[in-house]
Amino acid sequence: MRIDQLVPLKTLREGVRESRKYAQIVSSVKAIGLVEAPAVAPNPKNAEQYFLLDGHLRIEVLKQLGVDTVECLVANDDETYTYNKRVNRLPPVQEHRMIVRAVERGVTEAVIADALGLEVGSIRARFRLLDGICDETADMLKDTNCSMRVFDMLRRMSPMRQIEAADLMIGQNNYSLIFARALLAATPEDQLAAPAKKARKNDLAGPTSQQISRMERELATLQTQVKSVEDSYGIDNLHLTFARGYVAKLLGNARIVRWLSNHRQEYLSEFQRIAEIETIGTVAAPAPQE
Repeated sequence: MRIDQLVPLKTLREGVRESRKYAQIVSSVKAIGLVEAPAVAPNPKNAEQYFLLDGHLRIEVLKQLGVDTVECLVANDDETYTYNKRVNRLPPVQEHRMIVRAVERGVTEAVIADALGLEVGSIRARFRLLDGICDETADMLKDTNCSMRVFDMLRRMSPMRQIEAADLMIGQNNYSLIFARALLAATPEDQLAAPAKKARKNDLAGPTSQQISRMERELATLQTQVKSVEDSYGIDNLHLTFARGYVAKLLGNARIVRWLSNHRQEYLSEFQRIAEIETIGTVAAPAPQE
């Protein structure tokens, strides 16, 4: 969509364009393009406009670089306050494909590593993420945040078993390494990849029934913990989002900002940090883009 259709929900702090973080985003966009799409929501009063929910710095950088259009994640009304629960960071498969595209365009591993704030070895590992993973499995997991080590477990399985394992992870909404290990341990010999079969034959100990039972108990405990967090996540996230919005609205009043600057400077700096938070309770993204 056109960038001029986006309506920012906050004003960038004075001096942010001179910050190190802003410079990193500029460098990243120039080197490999936009890593993570901004999130927007339709303006119910104007079909030609979208509220910018996430990615204010990214959009500012694109404007500076003279870009007119951008691909965005469009959140519906129900997702306005909860989309961050699902889109906390760039999924590993999409990150892998982004790095592959950059390499195909001639961008060196060193430049990509510098743009994303990672080591060159980490870039190489991400480049090889889907080695040994069948296309169907990669497509099934392209929008999930399963870790790179989960793919290490999957590539030790045959293609058909990979698909079955991915389907089980999606059905359980569980992409943890513990679950992936349990699935690998429960995989029959004839459904393992050739190197994995050899490794299992050379492993005299192998996974015992006690080890499998322990992994199952740990998995059940983990699922219980995750469920307890999910039960309260939505309302907590909503409260925090409203609180952040209220603080941002207060800072939009020049008289309030002037009073805080004169009498409570320590409060003003903290309020500004709260108002600048773009996502509630997210994990660190692989790229420094915002």
